[in-house]
Amino acid sequence: MNNSRCVIREATSEDLVAINDIYNHSVLNSVCTYQEVSSSLDERRKWYDQHGEKHPITVALISDKIVGWGSLSKFHARSAYRFTVENSVYVHHEHYKQGLGSAILGDLIKRAKALGHHTIIAGIDSEQAGSIALHSKFGFQKVAHLKQVGYKHDRWLDVLYMELLF
Repeated sequence: MNNSRCVIREATSEDLVAINDIYNHSVLNSVCTYQEVSSSLDERRKWYDQHGEKHPITVALISDKIVGWGSLSKFHARSAYRFTVENSVYVHHEHYKQGLGSAILGDLIKRAKALGHHTIIAGIDSEQAGSIALHSKFGFQKVAHLKQVGYKHDRWLDVLYMELLF
């Protein structure tokens, strides 16, 4: 995807350091992921290798610098779930509120449709108003609110599940 703000392309293995750096900042400084310990580069490579043609990973670039990334991942291992994916969108903390999340999520939705997926699921911490608004903007509907299912930064956390059907 091209627009005046960024270029989005499929990620390569050379992008993993930047992807991991962006993700690990969120691990340590927020509750947008419930992972509590930073991912190693080896773990990120394994994650990358588990994705394939039906489950793309993308990067957003401004002036050839990776400023965000997105992915479509298997929602569940059982075959009946094969048309459902879970999305992830992460933006470098120095580039929040610049429309990059919208660019990344819009691109992921187009890719999901083209790949024949039927449903995208988003698991979002209930305090992440920006992420909830982003997903709502693209037509995601809240389908579940799981209370106190996560524990991070010495407090209980709620997860909202939102979905988009094609």
